[in-house]
Amino acid sequence: MSNRLTQIATRTGDDGTTGLGDGTRVAKDHLRVQAMGDVDELNSSIGVLLAEPLPADVRELLGVIQHELFNLGGELSIPGYQLVKSEAVLRLDAALARYNDGLPRLKEFILPAGTRSAALAHVCRTVARRAERAVVALAAAESVNEAPRQYLNRLSDLMFVLARVLNRANLDGLGGDDVYWHSDRLRRDTDG
Repeated sequence: MSNRLTQIATRTGDDGTTGLGDGTRVAKDHLRVQAMGDVDELNSSIGVLLAEPLPADVRELLGVIQHELFNLGGELSIPGYQLVKSEAVLRLDAALARYNDGLPRLKEFILPAGTRSAALAHVCRTVARRAERAVVALAAAESVNEAPRQYLNRLSDLMFVLARVLNRANLDGLGGDDVYWHSDRLRRDTDG
């Protein structure tokens, strides 16, 4: 892991394979590569969210998460290696409790909408869920540590909570509340 990239276009992947961190080559559609790619996409999605106006504490938290996701990708790239520790999962648990504590209880489903930053947080949530599914699929075929799966599970929950926080932050003058789902059946049941 101490090697730094000096050449980006190596052409070694032209045959449909890619190198893992331990030097082995696998097909680019290998479950491990898919999981690594989904984690990379999640990290990139958080990078887009970080380009938005955000409360300072949320910005700082997302910066820490980006580093932890990079570690998670590194762990996935080296079978049998561990970079993500249980402390990282506990950090997400603490952040979940802290941010969720300040929110009103949900009484109905919400849509992935609202302010731009909240909508981007919802995109991060869905990418986190996909990354989690990819890690679960990999773990069904190969040995994978528990922390990466747990981390992605907590992170998707946290991104849902942060979307709600960002809808209320009013940094762009558009904040306010969640965007609630309007169910015709639910409306008939409560009106009737």
